[in-house]
Amino acid sequence: MPISSVNKSILTPVEFLTRSAFVYPDKTAVVHGEKRYTYGEFAERVYRLANALIEKGVGKGDKVAFLCPNIPPMLEAHYAVPMIGAALVSVNIRLAPVEVSYIIDHSDAKFVVVDSEFASLIESDKLPKVKDFVTVCDINDTKILEGMEYEEFLAASSPDRPVLNIDSEDQLLSINYTSGTTGRPKGVMYHHRGAYLNAIGEVLESGLTTSSVYLWTLPMFHCNGWCFTWGVTAVGATHVCLRAVVADDIYRLIDQEEVSHLCAAPTVLIMMSTWPKASEVKMKGTLNIMTAGAPPAPTIIRNMEAIGAEITHTYGLTEVYGPHSVCAWQPGWEKLSEDEKATAKSRQGVPFITTHYMDVVDPETMEPVARDGVAIGEIVMRGNNVMTGYYKDPEATKSAFSGGWFHSGDLAVMHDDGYVEIMDRKKDIIISGGENISTVEVENVIYRHPDVLEVAVVPVPDSKWGEVPKAFIVPKEGTDPSPEEIINHTREHLARFKAPKYIEFGELPKTATGKIQKFKLREKEWEGKKRIN
Repeated sequence: MPISSVNKSILTPVEFLTRSAFVYPDKTAVVHGEKRYTYGEFAERVYRLANALIEKGVGKGDKVAFLCPNIPPMLEAHYAVPMIGAALVSVNIRLAPVEVSYIIDHSDAKFVVVDSEFASLIESDKLPKVKDFVTVCDINDTKILEGMEYEEFLAASSPDRPVLNIDSEDQLLSINYTSGTTGRPKGVMYHHRGAYLNAIGEVLESGLTTSSVYLWTLPMFHCNGWCFTWGVTAVGATHVCLRAVVADDIYRLIDQEEVSHLCAAPTVLIMMSTWPKASEVKMKGTLNIMTAGAPPAPTIIRNMEAIGAEITHTYGLTEVYGPHSVCAWQPGWEKLSEDEKATAKSRQGVPFITTHYMDVVDPETMEPVARDGVAIGEIVMRGNNVMTGYYKDPEATKSAFSGGWFHSGDLAVMHDDGYVEIMDRKKDIIISGGENISTVEVENVIYRHPDVLEVAVVPVPDSKWGEVPKAFIVPKEGTDPSPEEIINHTREHLARFKAPKYIEFGELPKTATGKIQKFKLREKEWEGKKRIN
């Protein structure tokens, strides 16, 4: 890797491992069940993977796809693949075979590593660009696909550090595919500089240190684990792998490994706070939780902090490497009541130390909206951690970057203290009889009902008002709330026109990262009808 001058070197997150392996060679880097790798051992495994890929003809500009849960090979890929100049394509393990095939083919991946549990998702006959497959046998020794087993693949290669094949900070590091809420998923391109700076941002905003222990409750395939795949390593902290997000395992590992940090979508926090033994949990130390992926209701924050967690709320998208803003704690908030603190902490906040640029604007004029907590506009962002663009989709890239900003599609208000608060996605805002209704606002009120576990509010057609709110609710176990109870509860706290007109109880559709898929609920309600808004 060339150094352009005596006072400048290329920023790449790969070098975080170089430093930690040098400074902390005997410190535990990775924990996975009974396995424990020191930073020295972790680096050697990464180098073996990098050299093995080189021997298979993978080099600069090539794409390598990984279809794995949060296990060591997935973490190793975040260093070995970009180290040799290739780009990592982390594939969502919860997708259908046709979606997996589309992503692997669209990304032009020539090499695929897949965990044996998910090998059935690979339709190799539909992947003509793929030259080789490697299977990880983490819990299942049965290898379905042609090609080598992962540990054999590593053992057959050199443990020596390869020469880094990175000659620009703007070089493609990874492609992360969006959830595809409209049409096919889009490939979001990350470069080395953005990943490096966002990883540093995560360290600063989450308070990671060398003594930290990070539990992988967040999928590494989601925005490269919000760049914590690199941030945890940057400070020489410990990665604790978690193959599946199960409350029993989460709490066992928190206690057993003395976990200090984790990241999770609000739905995971709901699962943790409603775990039957949650009230018996006694934290050995502060559990720092960063939550994002959907606006968390103040009730969820309050419930988690009641069992000893400290919640940091961040906001971002795949297109900005994960979190871009944080609800930074303000001196004086400690004097607020628990409810007031939870409400303040549920806002999306201000830009990260490393991101700087975020605003709420009128999307037509690009002029900032009034800082009054009332005027609604679109959140826009710019900076080092904005994607390079969508892979092989210049038109979508041009649209996303119109006006010189990245358009999030999220509608929000800006408060007089400069803190942003999301009101809705553009497609979710309800315009009923000319009045705007924020589904997030309605959801936050419904979450206060003691029998509600989860809720999603969407617009549904109405012959008189054009559209009205409908709430889809998952009740808490052992409860049986009625629609009338929910509607009356909402009317006690909001204007009557904002209360849901309809209630439906049942399970909610979700993404692999726990985000409720409102678009599926909305599409079901509007099937055969044209929505004007």
